[in-house]
Amino acid sequence: MGEHSAPGGPEGKALVSEYLFIIENSEGSYSAYSPDLPGCVAAGATVEEVRSLMREAIQLHIESLREHGEPVPPPSSSAEYVAV
Repeated sequence: MGEHSAPGGPEGKALVSEYLFIIENSEGSYSAYSPDLPGCVAAGATVEEVRSLMREAIQLHIESLREHGEPVPPPSSSAEYVAV
């Protein structure tokens, strides 16, 4: 979760953000959403497909926000599992 540096920006570092997305199973298909990016969703027949589609959806969603001069929400969600 959050942001970290990668090659390419100021001083050789570009800011890279990591957005959480949740994958849900629904009667043989899968859907995903990002809690930090309202409206950013994807659906697919397999987990692998929905993962790929969601990665693309997040990139396109952020691109669209920037192109329209809208703020890009920072990543702030996290997830944990609880063993019971």
